[in-house]
Parts: sequence; C-alpha cells; structure tokens
Amino acid sequence: MVSDRSQLAAFLRSRRDRLTPRQAGIVPLPGERRVPGLRREELALLAGVSADYYSRLEQGRQANISREVLDALARALRLSDVERAHLYDLAAPYASRDRLPADRPQRPDPGLLRVLSMLDHVPALLIGRRGTVLARNALFSAVYGHSLDPGTSWPHFLLLDPEARERIDDWEGGARAIIAGMRREAARYPQDRRLQRDIEELRRADTDIERWWGDHLVGEYSSGHRRIRHPVAGVLDFDVELVVAPRDDSQHVVIYTVEPHSPTARTLPLLAAWGSDRAEARNF
Repeated sequence: MVSDRSQLAAFLRSRRDRLTPRQAGIVPLPGERRVPGLRREELALLAGVSADYYSRLEQGRQANISREVLDALARALRLSDVERAHLYDLAAPYASRDRLPADRPQRPDPGLLRVLSMLDHVPALLIGRRGTVLARNALFSAVYGHSLDPGTSWPHFLLLDPEARERIDDWEGGARAIIAGMRREAARYPQDRRLQRDIEELRRADTDIERWWGDHLVGEYSSGHRRIRHPVAGVLDFDVELVVAPRDDSQHVVIYTVEPHSPTARTLPLLAAWGSDRAEARNF
C-alpha cells in the first residue's frame, strides 16, 4: 500500500512555485508564464525526467518513485535537509514508515524524567508524540501562567490560547515553527489518525493556522530563542535547547536556558517563589 500521493503532489507544487528560473540557474522556456516559479517542464528538465512523468507526480498518479528520482528532484528544487527528508517520507510506502505503538498514553522516558527532575532552576518541559505534555516543572508553568498538566497538547496551547499569544514575543514565528514540526511528524506517521484529527481541529480553529498550513512549512522541532513578556516578572529571555531520548526520538526535554548573571537569571528564583506562593494559596 502506497502513501497518499496528494500530499506529495501538493508539496512538490509548493516548492516549485517558490523557485524562479533565475534562482534555479536556467534560462526560462519561451512562452507566457502562468506560474510564480518554475514550470513543470522546467523542473522536469532540471531533474532529468520527462515532463509527462513529472506531471504524473504532481497529479498524484505515480505509484512508485525511485530514490534516484527523489534525489534529483531534491537537488533541482534546492530543498533543505529537512525538506529532503520530508520528501522521502511523503514518497515512501506505508510499510517502510516508522511504526507507532498502539494508541495508548505514552509513558515518559525514565532517563528524560530524571533530567527534568534536576532542572528546577530553569523552565523545562517533557514533550511526546503529537506535542503532548508528558511532564513539566513548576517554573515552566509559572513562566506561561498555565498549569500545562500531563496530557495537555502543547501545540493547542501555543497556537490557540490567548495567554500564549500575549506572552510570547514573536508569537507568529513560534506558531509557524510548531506547524512546520507537526507537518514533519504527520509525514513520518501517516497512519496516526489522532494526529491528523489534531491538525484538522487546529486548522478549523484559526484562519492564520489554515493559511500557514497551506504554505507547506516543514521543519524539525529545534532549538532557538524565546522571549516571554511576563505580567509580573517582566521580559524574560531564554535560549531553548532540546534533549532527545536515545531510545525514543518521539520524546524530548525542552530546556529554557539563561545567560549566567543575566536579568532573566536573577529573576527566575523570584518567579519560582511567586509561583510557589500562588500554588499554596490555591490549596487553602
């Protein structure tokens, strides 16, 4: 059984549309241009395949695609390493994909839990499949003003919660990165129906999310910078690092590191104490 070729076709069209003949290093074919980027015939020429064969790819009618053709397309389209891996996943048969275990709650990796338990001085979060929160420390909850209990969907919180949108500086950049990561995960696990439902729900909930999904963004969950505007602690600057489980790359600890002696480093102990006081007050 082959994968859904419609996703492969849409991805190829989106990458072709963004690449002009000048960027591809070729002379445009003569005639009126009706596309923003390369024509099908131009990309076929660059990849060394017939125009008819490439047309079948974009129409989702080509069942078997060799690794050599995929390599040629990736070179012609100037795909990044992540986009190239995404292309291979979209073209692969189901049987060659990574298999998910039975659809039951994912257990946190014991080693990553131990790492998390040692990180009470900086915000940290353990994420699993579909962006599900598996564990988090109290400081992470204090930074975002949300309990983020195990089982919470991190993408749903970041993309749909008004508090997240208000607190995260460059929220749009973070939102686009989450969407790109979800697209990458969906290609790796096309049989994950729950992930597909999550994505459809997010797309229906917000027009920006639907538009960004249509851009065919693709990326890995990765490190980066994040600035949080906390209503009590003020501006907090973090460098975000990921630690992946050696036996299960679907789990990773997200660690919000800080520069030693920086304003954020000096503020975090106060924020931890403030969050602890609030938690105790709620328990009375």
